[in-house]
Amino acid sequence: MRIPLLLLALILAPVLALNPAYAGEHGGATDSRSMEALLVESMLSVSNNKLDVALNEVDSLLKINPNFKLAQLIRGDLLLARARPLSDFGNAPDAAARMEDFRDEARVRLHRFQEQSPATLIPKFLWQLDPQQHYAIVVDTGKSTLYLYENVDGEPRYVADYYISSGKKGSEKISEGDQKTPIGVYFIKSSLPKNQLADLYGSAAYPLSYPNEWDRRQGRDGHGIWLHGTPSDTYSRPPRASNGCVVLPNEDLDHLGKVLQIGITPVIITNQMDWSDEQSKSDRTSLMNEIEQWRADWASLDTDTYLKHYARDFSSTGADLSDWTRQKKQVNAGKSWIKVSLSNLSVFAYPNQPDLVVVSFEQDYESNNLNNRMKKRQYWMKRDNRWQIVYEGAA
Repeated sequence: MRIPLLLLALILAPVLALNPAYAGEHGGATDSRSMEALLVESMLSVSNNKLDVALNEVDSLLKINPNFKLAQLIRGDLLLARARPLSDFGNAPDAAARMEDFRDEARVRLHRFQEQSPATLIPKFLWQLDPQQHYAIVVDTGKSTLYLYENVDGEPRYVADYYISSGKKGSEKISEGDQKTPIGVYFIKSSLPKNQLADLYGSAAYPLSYPNEWDRRQGRDGHGIWLHGTPSDTYSRPPRASNGCVVLPNEDLDHLGKVLQIGITPVIITNQMDWSDEQSKSDRTSLMNEIEQWRADWASLDTDTYLKHYARDFSSTGADLSDWTRQKKQVNAGKSWIKVSLSNLSVFAYPNQPDLVVVSFEQDYESNNLNNRMKKRQYWMKRDNRWQIVYEGAA
């Protein structure tokens, strides 16, 4: 079923009338928001039956990026409208095969543009950033949007948001080849420059740490989930077009790539953005207190009290709770004193998994017969109003 172009414009027109600041503010800039502004302005001109004005606006858009295929389609429609009445979105002869994709992209971009930037809101997932994490990313596959946040004294501050494409079959990846984008807490693993990539992946690629510890525990597999760009002849791809990766226009990816830190930048992928509220603030406070109590109990050499922080279904690499208990009691039997300190602590709530939180930190361990420093990751889960560790291992 095709969406009439005129209908899209008429739907959008009341929104623009109530929010006149939406139109005419691109100011010649070439970022993703300004591209959407020009697209919306052309739609508004159509709704006002100013087809020549709409054509000029689309031409301006295509001067900025000639490979914007959605804009090419709209331009084709407007040219056809000079010869006969324009009724359907996609009257251009070669558009039929990809009509659904174009319709989805038009809808997503219009919705993105209608929404105010969440400058004063904090994502529910970003509880605390460590000082090394200069930025954090949250991807909302449901809105085809990637949000970028700057770390300001451990708290996230909104910087920008970008249109993205994700898995053809949706989100919540389970297995290799299912063409879904994973939901979870990940980190940038590496950087692949353009000269090491096929043209499909655009100007760069940034592999993510999928599957993570929780994915493997849940039996999820697969590999090769990246942030990457678009082919050289394509400005943007439809909202659901990848085999599971998160795809940005090359210009946006190049801008984003300047702030990504290998092994450090968190990328949290959800299918529904949630914002921080009083409950999440309360949960964060109680978890931070529990982490400190875990550290103090470990340092006290009261092994039984320390082990109460671990859930019955706890696991580590190749060990369950009974293995962990036996090993800790054996090690602590040879200690006369222990000192444990934590630094560079980050805390992220896990999407789509209530009361699960990923905690990473630098751990300094000193004792009468061993000193070491390591990067550690824990997964804490709240059950019966009590936080417990369900996974612990090296990060």
